[in-house]
Amino acid sequence: MAEIILGLMGGLGLFLFGMKQMSDGLEKAAGAKMRSILEFFTKTPVRGILVGTFFTAVIQSSSAATVMVVSFVNSGLMNLYQAAGVIMGANIGTTVTSQLISFNLSALAPAIVMAGVVMVMFCKKTNIQRIGEVLLGFGILFMGLTTMSDSMSVLKESPKVVEIMGSLSNHFVAIVVGMVVTAVLQSSSATVGIVLLLANQGLLNIQICFFIILGCNIGACVSALLAGLNGKRDAKRASLIHLLFNIIGTLIMFIALTVALDPITQFIQSISGNNPGREVANAHTLIKIVEVVMLAPFIKYIVKLTGVFVRGEEKKPADGFELHYIGAKSVFSPTTAVFDATREMERMGHMAITNLERAMNALITLDQEDIAEVYAVEKQIDFLNHSITDYLVKINQTTLPADDAKSIGGLFHVVNDIERIGDHAENIADAAKSRMEDKIDFSSQAKRELSGMLDMVIKITTYALDMFSHNNQEHMQEILDLEDKVDDAERSLQESHVQRLTRGECTASAGMMFSDIISGLERVSDHATNIAFSLLDDDPIEQQKVQRAQVSGK
Repeated sequence: MAEIILGLMGGLGLFLFGMKQMSDGLEKAAGAKMRSILEFFTKTPVRGILVGTFFTAVIQSSSAATVMVVSFVNSGLMNLYQAAGVIMGANIGTTVTSQLISFNLSALAPAIVMAGVVMVMFCKKTNIQRIGEVLLGFGILFMGLTTMSDSMSVLKESPKVVEIMGSLSNHFVAIVVGMVVTAVLQSSSATVGIVLLLANQGLLNIQICFFIILGCNIGACVSALLAGLNGKRDAKRASLIHLLFNIIGTLIMFIALTVALDPITQFIQSISGNNPGREVANAHTLIKIVEVVMLAPFIKYIVKLTGVFVRGEEKKPADGFELHYIGAKSVFSPTTAVFDATREMERMGHMAITNLERAMNALITLDQEDIAEVYAVEKQIDFLNHSITDYLVKINQTTLPADDAKSIGGLFHVVNDIERIGDHAENIADAAKSRMEDKIDFSSQAKRELSGMLDMVIKITTYALDMFSHNNQEHMQEILDLEDKVDDAERSLQESHVQRLTRGECTASAGMMFSDIISGLERVSDHATNIAFSLLDDDPIEQQKVQRAQVSGK
């Protein structure tokens, strides 16, 4: 008996590891692309259902899909109605795993594992390695199934075991069993896979399998509930949508199965060729489809119901410093981690741009309130700098989608560049304060020159932040041209400043302050250009330098 138990444990371990390996490989290979699809094609609940089905079928994990959706809701990218559609679709997509398991591919498992190992160990291209990881996980999964199946084939020869398994006839108890096992394993697909094997060995009656599957529906909500627990109000509501959908769907299907169990069983058997494994897989898929079809028209009522359970407004932190997309109130998902960090950096960037404008206004108008506000916002920017950097360090230690993993280095540079822009705004506020205290006067021409240069710097910084945050390359050439214009303007204004000093039109104190400010603005332009091209493989600035060197060499 000890050998049988060890065999079952080893097989289950291989099965769970293989499933995770396959899911992680698919997520790393397609995570960033699938995230874009999820973001774009979920404008209506019906589209959300279709995309959720397709997305979950690809990454083979409803838990990962649901956690990602909760993360999107937490960051404001997706509303609750869109999330509800995707969550419903994820419930259908997750049945693909049981369908694959029901086709006995165990004989091919060693060859699949070998193919995966070769691709991971000997192929240099990252994409091929990712595919290898998927194949490796797929093969290990079926090897685990084979190990469990062999152990179960011995168990069915034990009258005691057959008696215990056969005694599981209470439908409610079966639901509880399915719910508990799924909550522990954190995977409804794993539970259904085990049920499928037990049915294949004749240890479980097919009708009781239906009710265990219903229990799996509720147990599968644990991951999303845990993910939403520390999130914002709408993230909690999104995870609750998943739970309510599965509870209501389970109640409906429980009543339907109780009333018409025999006809439903006969139908499932007729479309499955009397193959117990196929019967379990088909029942899993059909139950999910029926639940979605019946509840999809009531999405808005399910969303409203979550408001009954999760009330209140978000509490603001006492110090006024808060993170919108990452941190303690965020929902962490490797697939959306870089996206969430980028959103927080975009927010930080807009804060820095506005503060730069505010500082320059304070310099010209000597508005004390603007000066004080510049210093207050700079503290927030510093807080964001430290928080985002810590977050980037954290996610750099996790398994990320391939495209996201490559961008981490650039993100560290960007957050530093944005922080430096904030520092330049603070420097201008310091100048405004000194100008006020020492009664330093600027000529009208100096003020016009500073305003003109600021306009160019604000424009290039805004374009750069948009290019970084949304990969919008519409203004790429304009950014490069503006960078040259700012450099030219800095040289020209320095010359004009020297001429005014020579003519005695401004004081040495005013001239020194003016020179420092335009030098600072030129450096802001440099930081902006770095931000714009931080995530591009080929740096257009370096390309232009090479081209200019070639032209001058001729």
